[in-house]
Amino acid sequence: MQDPNEDTEWNDILRRKGILPPKETPKDDEEEEEELARQQQSVVKTYESMTLDELEENEDEFGEEDEAAIEMYRQQRLAEWKATQIKNVFKEVVEISGIDYIKEVNKAGEGIWVVLHLYKQGIPLCTLINQHLSALARKFPQTKFLKSISTTCIPNYPDRNLPTIFVYFEGEMKAQFIGPLVFGGMNLKLEELEWRLSESGAVKTDLEENPKKQIEDKLMSSIRSSLPTRKDSDSEDEDY
Repeated sequence: MQDPNEDTEWNDILRRKGILPPKETPKDDEEEEEELARQQQSVVKTYESMTLDELEENEDEFGEEDEAAIEMYRQQRLAEWKATQIKNVFKEVVEISGIDYIKEVNKAGEGIWVVLHLYKQGIPLCTLINQHLSALARKFPQTKFLKSISTTCIPNYPDRNLPTIFVYFEGEMKAQFIGPLVFGGMNLKLEELEWRLSESGAVKTDLEENPKKQIEDKLMSSIRSSLPTRKDSDSEDEDY
């Protein structure tokens, strides 16, 4: 049987009659390079909507031919992320009033966590929390820490609700801590406040567990050690 792809005069006649399909012309090197470039561009587009975390999660699903494009895009996204981190460095607690609220909280920006402390001067626990927040602002510079005298931010806000901390992400409230009992009074430690804020997502703490739990465990251990054992109790009963 004659090969239909063979370059013969008879096959040329059959192609002209439409009996055989037209013969494919081989692509030259320039055309092949253009095709490869188009493929690479289409590959990159599939990753454009992915974050760095999503790229890591889906890494096993990509083929070897995708690795160069993925790495290029990863480096691009990493550079953008670093630029954002450099731009969004706060490092201090900023005082605001009610007229600043929309700008500083609701329009804080994409990916920005905001911690707002409503306080009043003369309330010791408010003063303590402001001191703790100053330390946390230096430790977590990518989080925006704000403070405001309660009634200048929210008219007629009751003093019984102070101190109050609101946590926002991209303008949406994520957590609220209202009143002295929530904070445990003047015994509130810096690490305990850090843990509370980390639970809301506002900061990424390096604490491995709730420091309040450690204190409670030590307290319970101390109570248990001070209680008489059953053997001691029985021996005391025999003395009577």
